[in-house]
Amino acid sequence: MSKKNKEQTDPIQDNPEAQNIQEPQVQEPTVVPSSEELMEQEKDRYLRLFADFENYKRRTSKERIELFKTASQDLMIAMLPILDDFDRALKELEKSDKSVFEGVLLINNKLNETLKQKGLKVSETKAGEAFNADIHEAITQIPAPTDDLKGKIIDVIEMGYTLGDKIIRYPKVVIGQ
Repeated sequence: MSKKNKEQTDPIQDNPEAQNIQEPQVQEPTVVPSSEELMEQEKDRYLRLFADFENYKRRTSKERIELFKTASQDLMIAMLPILDDFDRALKELEKSDKSVFEGVLLINNKLNETLKQKGLKVSETKAGEAFNADIHEAITQIPAPTDDLKGKIIDVIEMGYTLGDKIIRYPKVVIGQ
């Protein structure tokens, strides 16, 4: 090959920088939204932000109420053994001095009324009722004294309590077999 042939080679192929140069692309004209479209977009954005804020307020209010309920629930659960002790003391004092019994009974009633105002209720469970595993806790089973007491509550060991609609302690019962 001669020197002329080498000189006649394509300069773009020989130069790597020239290969990277691309032809300019034609940009499409940008569409400018009208003022009505901009107003609709802003209105939609505003409505979404307002709805988000309303949801936030509702959620935080609900969380605050739940926090107060759980705070009182812990206190109520801590008070239950004290209520049980009061009931046992009243049973024993009933056998002894009448004036002491009446004084302790007044204190017990005052405590029970205060707790009732805060939402604590005694679940009414009596001997002879049918046993329901959803609302009773069976401690033991004993042979039923009569056939009609089979599957029913023979004795209530500890009373159950509800706070609002929620059971915070199930009544502990003995059932007949």
